[in-house]
Amino acid sequence: MSTTRATTEEAPAEDRSAVRTLLRLWPYVRPVRARLFTAAFIAVVASCVGLVIPLVLKWMVDGPVADRDPGGVWLGALYLLLLGLAEALLFGLRRWLVARPLSHVEAEMRADLYRHLQRLPIAFHDRWASGQLLSRGTTDLMLLRMFLAFPLTFLLVNGVTILVGVVIMLVQDWTLGLVILGPAVPLLVTCVVFEKRYADVARLAQDQVGDLTTVVEESVLGIRIIKGFGRHRSQARAFRELSGTLRGTELRKARLLALIWAVIVTLPEVAIAAALVVGAVQVAEGDLSAGTLVAFLSTALALRWPVESIGFLLAMSQEAATATERYFEVMDEEPESGGPVQRREAGSAGAGLRFEGVTFRYPDAPPGSPPVLDRIDLHIRPGESMALVGATGSGKTTLTALVPRLHEVTSGRITLDGRDIAGLPRDELRSLVAVAFEEPTLFSATVGENVLMGAGGGAGPRELERALDVAQAAFVHGLPQGADTQVGEQGLSLSGGQRQRLALARAVVGRPRFLVLDDPLSALDVHTEAAVEAALRQVLADTTALIVAHRPSTVLLADRVALLSGGRIVAVGTHQELLRGNAEYAHLMSGESGQPGEQEADRR
Repeated sequence: MSTTRATTEEAPAEDRSAVRTLLRLWPYVRPVRARLFTAAFIAVVASCVGLVIPLVLKWMVDGPVADRDPGGVWLGALYLLLLGLAEALLFGLRRWLVARPLSHVEAEMRADLYRHLQRLPIAFHDRWASGQLLSRGTTDLMLLRMFLAFPLTFLLVNGVTILVGVVIMLVQDWTLGLVILGPAVPLLVTCVVFEKRYADVARLAQDQVGDLTTVVEESVLGIRIIKGFGRHRSQARAFRELSGTLRGTELRKARLLALIWAVIVTLPEVAIAAALVVGAVQVAEGDLSAGTLVAFLSTALALRWPVESIGFLLAMSQEAATATERYFEVMDEEPESGGPVQRREAGSAGAGLRFEGVTFRYPDAPPGSPPVLDRIDLHIRPGESMALVGATGSGKTTLTALVPRLHEVTSGRITLDGRDIAGLPRDELRSLVAVAFEEPTLFSATVGENVLMGAGGGAGPRELERALDVAQAAFVHGLPQGADTQVGEQGLSLSGGQRQRLALARAVVGRPRFLVLDDPLSALDVHTEAAVEAALRQVLADTTALIVAHRPSTVLLADRVALLSGGRIVAVGTHQELLRGNAEYAHLMSGESGQPGEQEADRR
């Protein structure tokens, strides 16, 4: 579970305009630009067709109606019907053109986000709450699809429609046109102020959705803890507080939208009313034909929706800009390199697994804080098993995470058979090194798929059975569909010991040359542990292994033992040698509480 990231209090790293932000979507839009441009052109034509209707009305009023010609009126009605049908069909065609390509754009962006998340370093996932990442891959991308489907097109369409409509009105009567244009400046000022205020509130709301998603996810995954400790009321209270905060932010958005909507609707209505009064006076005085006034007012009324929708379209555009910003916050993070991190001199390292002057400090550690690991020197010979022992929090898990490069060393180097792991492509490195973590993670897949995930492809039923035998996971055959049984989310349908055995099977199924086991037997009972150890000895006979151990029974699997204390390797030897010659090691193996070096227990 990721730690919560206080995004709701964090300002964007760079203050950029909504337009500049939205332009970052162009690489995704480029492949479908032909259909989008065609759809936009069709929508413009449809809107312009709608503006022809007032001109037909003018012809009817000044012609057949004034001349009392029923045939002309029916002909005009036919023109109006055909124009209405053409407008409807063109808008329908526009929607059909954009539906499929925009679904493709959303799918591509979601796939890119997922691939990028897989390549980001562990340090990134330690900083970010999972709910924030989920909201970026779901809610934010939905907002972007809606923006590309509607506001993006209709900001252009409505702009062209308003421009053409204003030209038509000015041609009809320039004095009435100026009356209609009177609210233009107040409307522009209102839109500029609205965009800035709405942008801040929209960002806050979308971050709060991510926080709420995190709480829901943690509550679902931790439901056993919540029920076991009777914490459902406190969790519900925390959820209500976050939900109430989000509700308040959404209400602020609604108030801003209501305000701009009121201004945008009221000012044009007042202008139309003023134009009606002025136009009626001109008709009465004979300075303007009735048909011209009808056409003018019909054009003004046809422009009501393009004008009134400005606030709605700006709000959706601003939310899309915020969603784009949040999306690229993740995409701009530097991924793990598929190849070497940096070139280092090869040196004359021996075979096996070697740590040479390895120092490690977490990227988010306070400046000046002591490193978690300090100048580690350790050599595990080919085919040798080394147990790593130390007080809780001494950095054992961190040390094992450096071997598959889940974290990068701060200084020093690690070699496999003389090759610096920093110079190995990650795919090659992780095909050489298999890992079983203390906290086993299983995926929503079958038991067999979970185990064979460690084989890197090409493994079949025979390798699966061998790995299950090594891990003493015969319980799999008693499951409803055997190895084809679906494992529930996080493997919570299985016991802790069963999950740990499957994780161990996953580590050994690919017959790796190097094996890193982080306390792999901690959840097993005594009898199962003995059986697993007996089978594991056969695997370790042909593998170079580093094993984090807390119990003497696990230590005895190894040929030698390394004692980690104060971030450094302070002793190396056999189990018996360290028992006789190192008080701290003897103390750790005795199982007594409190030990030397306890001041280092807060190390990661």
